[in-house]
Amino acid sequence: MELEKIAKKIRMDTIKMIYKVKSGHPGGALSIADILAILYFDEMHVDAKNPQMPDRDRFVLSKGHAATSLYAALAAKGYFAREELWTLRQYQSILQGHPDMKVTPGLDMSSGSLGQGLSIANGMALAAKLQKKEFRVYAILGDGELDEGQIWEAAMTAPQFRLDNIVAIIDQNGFQINGTTDDVMKVASIEDKFQAFGWNVLSIDGNDISAIKDAFQKAKNCKDRPTAIIAKTLKGKGVSYMEDRCEWHSGVPTEEQYQLAMQELGGNE
Repeated sequence: MELEKIAKKIRMDTIKMIYKVKSGHPGGALSIADILAILYFDEMHVDAKNPQMPDRDRFVLSKGHAATSLYAALAAKGYFAREELWTLRQYQSILQGHPDMKVTPGLDMSSGSLGQGLSIANGMALAAKLQKKEFRVYAILGDGELDEGQIWEAAMTAPQFRLDNIVAIIDQNGFQINGTTDDVMKVASIEDKFQAFGWNVLSIDGNDISAIKDAFQKAKNCKDRPTAIIAKTLKGKGVSYMEDRCEWHSGVPTEEQYQLAMQELGGNE
């Protein structure tokens, strides 16, 4: 229940950020809130008081446009004051429209150019192996992002180097910027593709706390090959008028819509 409360708080702060600054990408940010809640409050070995701890687990948000949910998770974890969230995308804010590791505490990598995150995560995981370190690397990719060819180069690389310390989480919400993933660029079976490249593949409900926790444990138990978690999620999860709607890839709720979202999510704070 505690993780569910944290996920709900991440969603609430995501909507509040976007409403206040009149800019952002709510749909894909809301779909990954449960995953982020578990990563930062149950799964990853991190310390908000020591963000550069050498043996910390690493995280890469490859779908960087969903940064609002990541910022909300970092604030909830204590990397910076929650009040900073309301400065999103403002000049000289530590929270820009896409993650910037140079200004935001707790970030391991800047991101936003789609397709690059898995390659970066591979490099971190390989570095851990070469340095005989025990830290693990987690990367969240969008299903629309799988259109990028570099993703598949990275998918080929991780098994080659037996990177069992990396977990790729594919946020399969079925939509990208202007349509369904099938209509824009059909990838066919994501599971079959990652299996063909040599990954340990797990398919789960990406908005189910227990299923996510179980998948991360199975990933830890898998040796000598990387794990891809195909997380089937609901775009806009938690806000009725945003759920499963392409038009909320980006967009700003009206005052009435904002109040409804806060009501559905359980409050205004």
